[in-house]
Amino acid sequence: QVQLVESGGGLVQPGGSLRLSCAASGLVFSIHTMGWYRQAPGKQRELVATITNGGSGNYADSVKGRFTISRDNAKKTVYLQMNSLKPEDTAVYYCNVRIREDYWGQGTQVTVSS
Repeated sequence: QVQLVESGGGLVQPGGSLRLSCAASGLVFSIHTMGWYRQAPGKQRELVATITNGGSGNYADSVKGRFTISRDNAKKTVYLQMNSLKPEDTAVYYCNVRIREDYWGQGTQVTVSS
């Protein structure tokens, strides 16, 4: 079955950087669009970025110019490089793939605070 495992979250000061990873299994990784979403306390889950099988990235306006999504098909892994982090980026970040239904990882906590 499809499994997604995120890692790389943590506590970082405003202006800092983190790199999230999502390791996928149980799917033909290279043919699917992959996505990163996030959910802050009391808020709905929102799209952060997606990357197509061809490597084209699409970003939420709130993260454009600060976040970069990438993928390594050989490692079946998608990454989210997050720079210039702000307190409002604090959330649980989830990896996603849609194959007739949505699959989600367990999430990784990102906290931006001084």
